[in-house]
Amino acid sequence: MPYHNIFKKIVFAADFSGASQKAFRYALNICAGNPGCELVILHVVPEPDAQFWKTYIYEVDKIDEKAKTDIDEKVRASYLAQIPPGICYSIKMVVGNIANAILETAKEEEAGLIVLGRQGSSVLQSHFLGNITERVARKALCPVMIIPGETEREQRLV
Repeated sequence: MPYHNIFKKIVFAADFSGASQKAFRYALNICAGNPGCELVILHVVPEPDAQFWKTYIYEVDKIDEKAKTDIDEKVRASYLAQIPPGICYSIKMVVGNIANAILETAKEEEAGLIVLGRQGSSVLQSHFLGNITERVARKALCPVMIIPGETEREQRLV
């Protein structure tokens, strides 16, 4: 019995890091192997960062529109150009707690899989991002694929 079309919808947590880029390639590969699967590209702006962003980075009118436009452009440049024809996708941006936003989006979208990159080179970064990854993995209602960042060997091959 063939095992295709297991996943109807995959939520990919995009954060523009190297680990996220690697995870995106996995998400694309899984979508390609599941005809009719939709890839939901999710970018979460952490609440405190969102406030900083609004207050200090954009000293213009219509701050939210400018910020959303900039993130949309970054998503386009970082991810959309890699999507082969035939892969159905949507883009979602959420402001809030990262782990909660990933979990809520996966639930709302009735995702069959969550794909995210694991990061953490410094102790603080590893602890913080490890908590997000751990929380998503523990509380998700669907399988979670956690992709480690690129190894030195992989970086040399690129």
